[in-house]
Amino acid sequence: MTDTLPVPVTAPLTMAQRAQILNLVRRAAKAEILPRFRKLSAHEVATKTGIHDIVTEADKGAEAMITRALQIMFPSALIIGEEAASDSPDILDKIPEAELCFTIDPVDGTWNYAKGLPLFGVMLSVLRYGRPVYGLLYDPMVNDFITAAAGDPAELVMPRNLRRPVRTSAGGKIEDLVGFIPLSLIPEDKRAQMAGLFPRFARVTSLRCACHEARMVASGNADFVLFAKLTPWDQPAGVVAIQQAGGHVAMLDGSDYTADLSTGYLLAASDAATWGKLRDQFDFLLDRPTDSPAA
Repeated sequence: MTDTLPVPVTAPLTMAQRAQILNLVRRAAKAEILPRFRKLSAHEVATKTGIHDIVTEADKGAEAMITRALQIMFPSALIIGEEAASDSPDILDKIPEAELCFTIDPVDGTWNYAKGLPLFGVMLSVLRYGRPVYGLLYDPMVNDFITAAAGDPAELVMPRNLRRPVRTSAGGKIEDLVGFIPLSLIPEDKRAQMAGLFPRFARVTSLRCACHEARMVASGNADFVLFAKLTPWDQPAGVVAIQQAGGHVAMLDGSDYTADLSTGYLLAASDAATWGKLRDQFDFLLDRPTDSPAA
């Protein structure tokens, strides 16, 4: 059973390997992502599941470049890129048994990127038996990373390798909280109830970019993020970053998060107390039996 497998508290990467990965992601952005920004032709943008779910040649080129390099560096690792998994979804079934797995979101916030909005990122995570143990969230426009490994503090890594730790906010009362909720991904029958909660908060919005939403929470510039669509490339890197910055992350029902989950809601908040307050607000999202068993 996968839940009995030992999961180390530290990421299985040396400092030298982490540096190589940082450089790899920078090179991929410089070669494949930035040269195409605001220069995409119509034939370089395609839809996947619908008009709001798109892929560009930048996504494909960056993922291919990162995947090739990781395969050389870690020949026995399972490597899952968003675009490759779209073509071969069965690869996701291997996540719970993989001792070393990399997940790649080559351009997170593709809609923003394709529309010319400079709010997108590259995300990479390392999983051990489905549990995130290393995360990297890169902003190609600013050329900086938030990076974190289980057992180590989360850091902001800037050009010239300048580094500083990042910490989540102090949390607080519901009316003082700033956060991210993807209203369009909430089930239609619960969307109005969710929208009705928005005025209770200081500010609620969506950036259409999990990378930057997670960065905002990890760095203390926002207090929470609710994820309503789970994929192994959208959440794991942010989970590690927020946890190692002092935050609390769990499924909305209180269970632990693993990257093989594809249903449910993932809530990340600045601390455990704030997470609990938010969970109480969002409890209506959980499907519960309408009739309790007889005593």
